[in-house]
Amino acid sequence: YRRTDKKMNTFIHPTAIIDSKAELDQGVKICPYCIIGPNTKIGKKTKISALATIEEWTEIGEECTISQGVIIGTLPQDTGFENKKSFVKIGDRNLIREYTTIHRGSKEGSSTRIGNDNFLMAYSHIAHNCLIEDGVVIANAGTLAGYVTVEKKVMIGGLSAVHQYVKIGAYSIIGGCSKVVKDIPPYTKADGRPARLWGLNSIGLKRANFSLETRNILKKAYKTLFRSSLNTSQALKKIENELEANPEIQHLCQFIQSSKRGICKER
Repeated sequence: YRRTDKKMNTFIHPTAIIDSKAELDQGVKICPYCIIGPNTKIGKKTKISALATIEEWTEIGEECTISQGVIIGTLPQDTGFENKKSFVKIGDRNLIREYTTIHRGSKEGSSTRIGNDNFLMAYSHIAHNCLIEDGVVIANAGTLAGYVTVEKKVMIGGLSAVHQYVKIGAYSIIGGCSKVVKDIPPYTKADGRPARLWGLNSIGLKRANFSLETRNILKKAYKTLFRSSLNTSQALKKIENELEANPEIQHLCQFIQSSKRGICKER
């Protein structure tokens, strides 16, 4: 490696190809045979490992690790794409492992967005216009189609595929090799082909330090929604009338009310 700027403390391997319009912040390390395209921004102390490619209009935050062979910012796999300017925007402290692919937005000016503290394992695929919030884990070869939303602290098992426009609610967990075609409510666990709900994500909620009181209220809400004879509207009304409207219950109800693809049902 050669230190290209002592003041900036950046290290760039001689074999790396970096466009003159790329912006590298302090402490960035660019490893052998990387390609960094024009109009890209790499944040402080981020490492781009060997053979990775960062394409045009990609922004990566601070202290990220981009592993070997990762490709970020390539054109969306959308037959309607008109080769307009679009973006990938990635936050801080993300770990993106080998051969993951992340595509630009499909519509002009749109973005594929990834928040902070996420862990995308090897061979993950994040399609155009996805939104991944914070603290998400996607295991090996997890695949998100276009416009998927993944809320915070979700875990997606390896080899799972998520249909376009699906929303996956906060603190939920999806088993490996699942086919997700409907929205997954927050705080639940799902598995299967097609995916079905298997109850509340009780262990995950406990590990995330949700109080026993909150977990019990969520359990009652889950039973009302998915294990009673009530339809969805009736169940939501019963929850509103009978359970404490804490932030978790409010989020669960709002998530279900706003669903466009429909909610995943219990097995």
